Amino acid sequence: MKITAICGATAAICILALVLGAGCTTDRQQEIAQPGGTAGENSYTTVLDAGALDARLEQYPVSALSAAEALDILYMQEEEKLARDVYRVFSDAWGMQIFNNIGDAEQTHLDSVTVLIDRYGLDGASATAAPGVFDHAELQALYDDLTETGQRSPEDAIRAAALVEETDIVDLRDAMSRTDKEDVRYVYDNLKRGSENHLRAFVRILEQQGGSYAPVILTPAEYTEIITTAVRPGGFT
Repeated sequence: MKITAICGATAAICILALVLGAGCTTDRQQEIAQPGGTAGENSYTTVLDAGALDARLEQYPVSALSAAEALDILYMQEEEKLARDVYRVFSDAWGMQIFNNIGDAEQTHLDSVTVLIDRYGLDGASATAAPGVFDHAELQALYDDLTETGQRSPEDAIRAAALVEETDIVDLRDAMSRTDKEDVRYVYDNLKRGSENHLRAFVRILEQQGGSYAPVILTPAEYTEIITTAVRPGGFT
């Protein structure tokens, strides 16, 4: 997570083995991998109309970014890339539609942050790096650990994906607290809503198969509030 960027991502890696190490039965792995368990997940994904986003951002003034604001934007771009890349790996490994759907949504998230990067003239070249390659060492380590763990079983993949969304929610919330730019906050807030929807989707899949999920980074109260709140439309349309 960002100021806690290095600490948070490292903590996620350390906790990951504990969260995902319980394993799951062969029957449950097969059940979770069934395509029928992913029906209706399109309602959890995010849509980007780049023209609409550009038009909305034009309503806000552009002023110089602080160093912290610029670093946050670049970090969030790479974090959205991480989510997209992780879900592509899981989609290839398990053939689950939810990873296709939410992976596409993460591309939308990445594109949304890129709009900010272009708007402020930042160097967002890292977004075009090869899949699984990251400039931030803590994100590289997190990607490597998540993809290794998530290829053990479909359930491990779903739990790893939920952890990705928790991390994204907290990092976006923290980044919002460090900026007063209305356009930046608008993009972050929409991305945070999308990540909350994705977390609900992954938890829903686990619960449909008789499993459960306990938050790793969010507090129990924060997690409960998200999970018990209805899906909120995410996107820039």
